[in-house]
Amino acid sequence: MNNLDYAYQRLLSDIIDNGVEKKDRTGTGTISVFGRQIRHDMSEGYPLLTTKKMAFKTMVTELLWFLKGDTNIKYLVDNGCNIWNGDAYKAYKTKYGYDDIDCPLSMGEFITKIKTDNEFAEENGDLGPIYGTQWREWNYTDIDQISNLINELKTNPDSRRLMVSAWNVGELDSMVLPPCHYGFQVYTRELTSQERFDYGYEKVKRETGLDDVRVELNMDALPKRAISLMWNQRSVDTFLGLPFNIASYGLLLEILAKEVNMVPDELIGNLGDIHLYSNHIEQAKEQIGRKPFKLPQLEINEVDVLKGEVELDLKNYIYHPSIKAPLSN
Repeated sequence: MNNLDYAYQRLLSDIIDNGVEKKDRTGTGTISVFGRQIRHDMSEGYPLLTTKKMAFKTMVTELLWFLKGDTNIKYLVDNGCNIWNGDAYKAYKTKYGYDDIDCPLSMGEFITKIKTDNEFAEENGDLGPIYGTQWREWNYTDIDQISNLINELKTNPDSRRLMVSAWNVGELDSMVLPPCHYGFQVYTRELTSQERFDYGYEKVKRETGLDDVRVELNMDALPKRAISLMWNQRSVDTFLGLPFNIASYGLLLEILAKEVNMVPDELIGNLGDIHLYSNHIEQAKEQIGRKPFKLPQLEINEVDVLKGEVELDLKNYIYHPSIKAPLSN
């Protein structure tokens, strides 16, 4: 049962049925509701929506960029991820006081120079102290929140302070865009003996491809804890952004679980201003009418969280065609 796609479709319907019209910084206009939550049991599959094709590799690239502590779009565009291009180009024009008419570079030319001219990229590709800086070098100090989180998970997994924040009030004005998903918290619990056995049994079934397996499990080698992740998001572009956010934090949960030898448990999103842009409403209605497929499976083979490196396999991803919609910057 794919409960995630159905929950997402219900959220789209909620906005369409109950949303109020609101102005926004992009000038596009939205319909919006406030304060909703989305939850996913990771044992049901990797949370990648099936009611439209998702740009999985693009999402992976962005998350690894965050984990590396990088804030320059060169890494992104060199790896085929273009979701921050509009923000970087807008910042470039603002920096030099250009408008759309007198700017010497089109956005395509700007991105080409980012790719081919390292000096230009260093001067004009940085987005300010956004996610990567706050996660790995808070306030440009030696406070590495991701490293601290991993250490606490390994040494004090019952802590109620397993949190990472990107909302650095003193640096918001220096960011090209204040963080939409502004923080996350993780939670761990001890697994029962039966849960550990079931996890090991299902793992063997996936690895062998057999439904009926008879093995003796080495219980000492199995994870002893489950780990859940809850993220908080002030502003939610529900059609384009939220599916990306769900998959990204689902991947982060999988990566952290692999790093500290725990079982991914529950993914929770606390959502603030949840909106559909006025030019996304018909696309949302189309997606609401689609029947979900079974969720795919994700296997993390190797991971180095602090280097932002991961080797993974996405398996059995069946999806409906993509639905095009414009991005508002």
